[in-house]
Amino acid sequence: MQTTGGKYVAGEKNLKYLTGFANEFATEAVAGALPVGRNSPQCPSLGLYCEKLSGTAFTAPSAENFRSWLYRMQPSVVQGQFREIDNGFLCTAPFTGPVTPPTQFRWDPLDVPDEPTDFIDGLVTMAANGDASMQVGIGIHVYLANRSMDNRFFYDADGELLIVPQDGALRLHTEFGVLDLAPGSIAVVPRGVKFRVVLLAETARGYVCENYGAKLRLPERGPIGSDGLANSRDFETPVAACEDRQGAFELVMKFGGNMFAAEIDHSPLDVVAWHGNLAPYRYDLSRFNTIGSISFDHPDPSIFTVLTSPSDMAGTANIDFVIFPPRWLVMEDTFRPAWYHRNVMSEYMGLIHGDYDAKSGGGFVPGGSSLHNSMVPHGPDETAFTIASAVEQAPQKLIDTMAFMFESRYLIEPTRFALESPTLQADYADCWQGLMRRYPGE
Repeated sequence: MQTTGGKYVAGEKNLKYLTGFANEFATEAVAGALPVGRNSPQCPSLGLYCEKLSGTAFTAPSAENFRSWLYRMQPSVVQGQFREIDNGFLCTAPFTGPVTPPTQFRWDPLDVPDEPTDFIDGLVTMAANGDASMQVGIGIHVYLANRSMDNRFFYDADGELLIVPQDGALRLHTEFGVLDLAPGSIAVVPRGVKFRVVLLAETARGYVCENYGAKLRLPERGPIGSDGLANSRDFETPVAACEDRQGAFELVMKFGGNMFAAEIDHSPLDVVAWHGNLAPYRYDLSRFNTIGSISFDHPDPSIFTVLTSPSDMAGTANIDFVIFPPRWLVMEDTFRPAWYHRNVMSEYMGLIHGDYDAKSGGGFVPGGSSLHNSMVPHGPDETAFTIASAVEQAPQKLIDTMAFMFESRYLIEPTRFALESPTLQADYADCWQGLMRRYPGE
C-alpha cells in the first residue's frame, strides 16, 4: 500500500492514516522521495539519507521480522553528546525495592501536577517485572501532563510503548507521521521511534505499558476463526508527514533503565518518506468485536485480548492487553461478573471510564488501578456478589464501561513510590470481608 502524505501543519485536523496491522506500507510526504525498486540507492532523490530501523534481528523468521526504511533530511547520528539526566519517578526492571507482599493492591488516581509537566517529566512508574536488558517483562507507568513537548523529543531503547489515554486527548508527532489519540483509543510506538506529545486539552492522564519483550501482535483466534476480537483493518498507521524545523531542541532517550538527553539543532522527525512493516499505530477500542457465551457460564478473559506479546512458554504471555468493553450478557443460570480466581498470571487493571462490573461497591474509579499478583485471590466485591446472585437473569447490556488489564506471566512488583503513595487504598481488602459463610452445614 502506498500513499502520499505531506508536511504537517500545526492545527491540521484531517489527518490521514493507512489501515491494517503490521502491513507492508509505503508512504511519502513529498512526491518522488521514496526510492522505487531498491532500499538504499547510491544517491537518494531530494538529497535525502537512507536509514534502516530494525525492530527485530536481521535473521528473525520472515513472519516475525519487522523493519522499516526511512528517507530523511539528516541521519539520526547527527545529534549532540548524551548526558545522563534525572529519572524522576521512572523506574525499570529489575529494581531493588521493598519486598512485594502477597496481597491485593488498589490505587486512587494520581493528580496532574500544578507545575509545568510534559509527557516525559510526568511519567510515574507504578510497577514492573522481568529485566529490560534481557528483553523480558514490562514496565507499567502512569503519565500526568499539563503542557506539550514543543521543543523536546523522546525515544525508548528499552521497549515499545503502549499508550492508553484516560483523560485528555493527545497528538503524537512521530518519525513516521502524526497520530491523534483520545481516551477510548490506544497507540503503540515501537522501540526506538522518536516522537513528541502535544496536548489537545489543558491536562492529560493515562497509562503506559512499556513492553521489554517480543513485539505486540494480534492474538491467535483459534476456534473463533478468521474474524472477531480486534480486526486487522481497524488499526491505523500514519502517512509520512515530515517536520522541517531548525533550532535548539532536546532529544531525550531512555536506555538501560536510565534517562539521557542530548542537544540537537533540528527536528528529528524529518522523515520525508518511509516503507516497511514497523511503524507506530493506533486503535479505537470501540471497534473491538467482543465474543461471549450465549448459553451458560462465560469464557475466560482471553476472549477480550486486543494485543499480546508472547513469551518462550506457548500460550503464556509476556504481556496480554485485555479490555472489558460495553457488551451484552445473556448467559442463563450463570454468575455473570468475573468469578473468584487465583491465577498463575499477574493482573494489573486500569479503568478508562465508567464502572467495572465486578467492583460495584465503589473504590475503583477512572484513572485508578489495581494489582492482583500470581496466586493472590481476587474477584467481585461483596456488593457485586450480592447483586449478581439475586438479579433476574434477563438479557443485560453493560454500558458506560471500559476497563483494561495488563496481564503477565511474571510477578508484577510495585515500586516504592506505589507502595508509599497516599493514593494506595489501605482498606481495599475490606471489600471482601462481608462475604460470609453461607454453607448450612450437614
